[in-house]
Amino acid sequence: MSDILNKILAVKADEVAAAKKHRDLYSLRREVEGDSELRANLRGFEANLRRHIAAGRAGVIAEVKKASPSKGVLRADFQPAAIAESYARGGASCLSVLTDAQFFQGSSEYLKQARAACELPVIRKDFMVDLYQVYEARAMGADAILLIVAALDHGLMAELEACAQELGMDVLVEVHDGDELNAALRLKTRLLGINNRNLRTFEVTLETTIGLLPNIPAERLVVTESGILAPADVKRMRDADVHAFLVGEAFMRAPDPGTELRRLFD
Repeated sequence: MSDILNKILAVKADEVAAAKKHRDLYSLRREVEGDSELRANLRGFEANLRRHIAAGRAGVIAEVKKASPSKGVLRADFQPAAIAESYARGGASCLSVLTDAQFFQGSSEYLKQARAACELPVIRKDFMVDLYQVYEARAMGADAILLIVAALDHGLMAELEACAQELGMDVLVEVHDGDELNAALRLKTRLLGINNRNLRTFEVTLETTIGLLPNIPAERLVVTESGILAPADVKRMRDADVHAFLVGEAFMRAPDPGTELRRLFD
């Protein structure tokens, strides 16, 4: 596990502890489970990806991300609602919204604003380490959550997955190598993200996705993450029968994110 990931996870544990002092898990859980409107308002994250792919298109999870620890601020003029609208016009299947404040300058309010501005399903992209965050995700309107194998042991990961699915949310499980893939395949979710960025060196190579493909069952929907910067990258993935993508930086640096999405995938 990288030093930055260890640091992030320590901060997450502190954040969850502070949140529980402000509002306990029982109270949050009771509100979420008792809100029929919240459950009725779910949008199918995996279903929308598969719908786009079945129609012959790429399934694009377009990221709403202001900054990152390694690159700093990606988009100074950061307006989540406008970005979401642009992505919807550009043909995105889903949105990914960063909610981590300290390292990515994200916010739960950004997720709410982005989701309200369009009809696309939204995944809460954060470092999930506690059931409390799963209920938080649904309370803020998320249709899916991200689980990072490198950050979780299997017992907790399975518990978080079960909680999310009971609330009607989809789960994207993220791996970086073969050992993490084996752990991810023990979960029920069919959404499997492969992050092409090495957590230790931060180098990015599409070979990570290509190399893991032979070990992935056909029913899993592979989402390739990081390093998709040019139409040639998209073609390489689609030629390998990978049709779902999570892209952030390439869009965030463009004047109009939706136009860049269309340029990259059309």
